Amino acid sequence: MLERYVSRLDFDSYTDFYDNFSLTIPESFNFAYDVIDELAVSRPADQALLWCDERGAEASFTYQDMKRLSDQAANALTVAGIGKGDPVMLILQRRWEYWPILLALHKIGAVAVPATHLLTAKDIRYRCEAADLAGIICVDDEAVIRRVDEASAGLEENPKTKGILRYKAFVRSVHTRESVCIPSWADFKAEMEKAAPVFARPPRVNANEDSMLLYFTSGTTGMPKMVRHDFAYPLGHILTARYWQSVQPGGLHLTVAETGWAKAAWGKIYGQWLCGSAVFVYDFDRFIPAAMLEIIAKYRITTFCAPPTIYRFFIKEDLRKYDFSALKQCAVAGEPLNPEIYEQFKAATGISLREAYGQTELTVAMASFPWLKPKPGSMGKPSPGYEVDLLREDGSSCDMGEEGQIAIRTDTRKPAGMFGGYYRDEALTESVWRDGVYYTGDMAWRDEDGYYWFVGRADDVIKSSGYRIGPFEVESVLLEHPAVLECAITGVPDPDRGTAVKATIVLAKGWTPGDELKRELQNHVKKNTAPYKYPRIVEFVAELPKTISGKIRRVQIREEDRR
Repeated sequence: MLERYVSRLDFDSYTDFYDNFSLTIPESFNFAYDVIDELAVSRPADQALLWCDERGAEASFTYQDMKRLSDQAANALTVAGIGKGDPVMLILQRRWEYWPILLALHKIGAVAVPATHLLTAKDIRYRCEAADLAGIICVDDEAVIRRVDEASAGLEENPKTKGILRYKAFVRSVHTRESVCIPSWADFKAEMEKAAPVFARPPRVNANEDSMLLYFTSGTTGMPKMVRHDFAYPLGHILTARYWQSVQPGGLHLTVAETGWAKAAWGKIYGQWLCGSAVFVYDFDRFIPAAMLEIIAKYRITTFCAPPTIYRFFIKEDLRKYDFSALKQCAVAGEPLNPEIYEQFKAATGISLREAYGQTELTVAMASFPWLKPKPGSMGKPSPGYEVDLLREDGSSCDMGEEGQIAIRTDTRKPAGMFGGYYRDEALTESVWRDGVYYTGDMAWRDEDGYYWFVGRADDVIKSSGYRIGPFEVESVLLEHPAVLECAITGVPDPDRGTAVKATIVLAKGWTPGDELKRELQNHVKKNTAPYKYPRIVEFVAELPKTISGKIRRVQIREEDRR
């Protein structure tokens, strides 16, 4: 399969890889037809998806199953009036039905809008109106359904919103009785089962530049933005899956992510299936480290990817008691990785975590690729097709060791899989993408070996007494102390320094907040990094403010401090 889209698969070095990797993107590429339906013919009985939940239910699907189910879903959607270009929100958590429904939306040329079940009614209403949603398909959770109904109230009566959300369907859980009926809602699984098992590819179903996915970003600094990806987007994740996550042909890959987030597109469908690996889905409501470790061992996961928080909890467990003999590679992304976590995980498992950098707007832009010696805490080096630069405020390039904003130069070439702009917001697109340069809003520096090191969001960098202080470095040092479970570094106004460094800390079990512990943590930072970076203000809290995707909202801490 890969040979169709990649001119060369194997490389001798990182330089060889960066200079010579290239993708061939055919006209009118459609992942559902050109990959899944083709695999259903060439490898019909091969496992595509293995699903289980925390209550012991299991389900396994071949590529042939995926074709049949997605064809049935496409027929059901068509009967319901969903057609080409219609945006449909999917609130399906980790239900296995997400995969055939997503493929079905691709097959009819509709626009999938993945979303989390944690959205409030206000969040859903905002998304309905911002994207003109034609429909919502969600889990059979009473709270979610109630919030959708609350969000949709009055849409049909208002001339400006008439026609929005004309279709609402729920997906029945394997644990829900079949007789369940919800007024004004369709039982999508029942509609699928009644639908014909074959759906013919329509003529001109899509062009490569047509919208295929809309992701609402998590909104760490304001209202969520709509990131638009086109039908060529899946091919960009060949880099993600093969060369960063190192998925194995015939293997079983697990990425820890709910389907509502772009991380699911990175690790739970496109690149993995293009590279011949089955996708493993563990459907759980509450993360229990020991339970997930048992799953990894029981199902003999071959490659694994998760955010740093997952590994932070893993290293608190006795990792040596689990059979990880099938596990070949582990990757980490989402937030910067504390080097202490890297070292402890490697000591227990023998596996070096591979870090990477990207955004909802991008695919993997930088990573610790196989030819590179990992440097714990570093994002690695740029991916082929990504011309990465670090820029000063005046737009000039930074020197080695100098902090600057990560920018992607697109004036000569645009990386495969990079977003096409913010949907319906040309002004916002132009504010971050100017003169052929995309400004990520993230700060970093580059060392003498060409490795990149994350500093923080541009808005999060602290300027104190003439020094620029990135929150990540101070947070990393604090997390090395056994008392600290989570922390956030922010700046607060200070009459002498302009801004003072503040640490907001969640303590680990068994530790009690107090002045003595505060001084101990301050001295710990002074000892392990530049003394001017130590937090002059320390606040102990029960929990940190976070987005619904789990990212720390430092902006909220700053706003509360100003008030």
